[in-house]
Amino acid sequence: MRIRFFTMKWEFTAIIEAAPDGGFWAVCPEVPGANGQGESVEEARVNLRDAIQLIFEDRLEDVRRGLPKDVIQTVVALG
Repeated sequence: MRIRFFTMKWEFTAIIEAAPDGGFWAVCPEVPGANGQGESVEEARVNLRDAIQLIFEDRLEDVRRGLPKDVIQTVVALG
């Protein structure tokens, strides 16, 4: 079976606030464990985006380990 990847645009909520010691913290309530930080709001947002992407990539890799060869893998589109 051939695996096909599709590019989709997903949008998530970024909650960004000033950190007590300077810089900014960012979290994403839709993705548990996703957080970022940076010296600027933009840097914290970019780091949060990267964290979200890494979490999804890691979860996908983890679930694929040990799957049988005849498993059905397809795409579910949101939006």
